[in-house]
Amino acid sequence: MADPWLSADDIALHLGVTKDTVYAWIAEKGMPAHKVGRLWKFQTSEVDAWVRSGSAAAPGESDGGG
Repeated sequence: MADPWLSADDIALHLGVTKDTVYAWIAEKGMPAHKVGRLWKFQTSEVDAWVRSGSAAAPGESDGGG
């Protein structure tokens, strides 16, 4: 069964960040999101995989430093 589609509020709560951070990550870091009309929708599995890949980390925050 496919993941339910989540709103920006829901995915922000899931990740423990603000909705503004979610929108910034979409624009600046390529966070997986799907535009449905005026709304952004997210699938938890896609977002979780994106976070695990290290894409959400700010420069210098990845595990490869030093």
